Amino acid sequence: MNVKKNKEQDIVKAVDHAFDVLEAFNGKSDELGVTELSKALGLSKNNVFRLLATFELRGYIEQNKKTENYRLGLKVFELGQIYKHQSGLLRQARPILKEMVAECDESAYIAIMRDGHVVYLDMIDTTKSIKVISRVGLRVPGYCTAIGKAQLAFESEDEIERLYEGKTLERFTKNTITDLGKLRAELQQITIDGEAIDTGEYEEEIKCVGVPIRDYTRRVVAGICISGPSFRMAKERMKKELSPLVHDAGMRISMKLGYPGD
Repeated sequence: MNVKKNKEQDIVKAVDHAFDVLEAFNGKSDELGVTELSKALGLSKNNVFRLLATFELRGYIEQNKKTENYRLGLKVFELGQIYKHQSGLLRQARPILKEMVAECDESAYIAIMRDGHVVYLDMIDTTKSIKVISRVGLRVPGYCTAIGKAQLAFESEDEIERLYEGKTLERFTKNTITDLGKLRAELQQITIDGEAIDTGEYEEEIKCVGVPIRDYTRRVVAGICISGPSFRMAKERMKKELSPLVHDAGMRISMKLGYPGD
């Protein structure tokens, strides 16, 4: 019996084509358009569009509203969590985050950016009884968090404009930056300092210091931060103790991802 042939006969063509579309996002290009996919896969534009629309509805594909092209969605990441401790960013980052937390005994996060929002992927908690509540799995506006601003600062001017121009920056606390001009100025300073500070901008009683993580292409792919209650996060401590720790951890993770250094 030709098992392979029998299996090929059992293939549902529509599903097979759907996976062809999904697998076309193979990292060679961050975004793909309907026409590009149609030509590459030999499918009609209408078929490709309907498949993309289905994936988008389920969260496996996202559309860049500016370019109208498509990219992988967070649902793909959620399915990939089974490999969390086996490969990639989180596998490389977690031991380093643990070491950093062991030194300062404050909580540490790693997060990525998606469409202006921070998506928290992992957290190492402090041993102290008073601690920050875990945000793992949450999406939070990037402009009011250290881990978000550390990544936004290295976005293009066009991307910052797309995200915020003409839009209202929601105020969460009295410290939230709601003026786009002030946000741009702070992001510019972050590119100089290499770090971002959250002075209670999303949660008033929580302060953080964060830095970007880069990969082998030098592109910012994530961020990490140390976070704690305001009464333990004095300005002097953040500057002298926590900032050097998070800078060192960020560089070590980046180098694990192939970043060649400055």
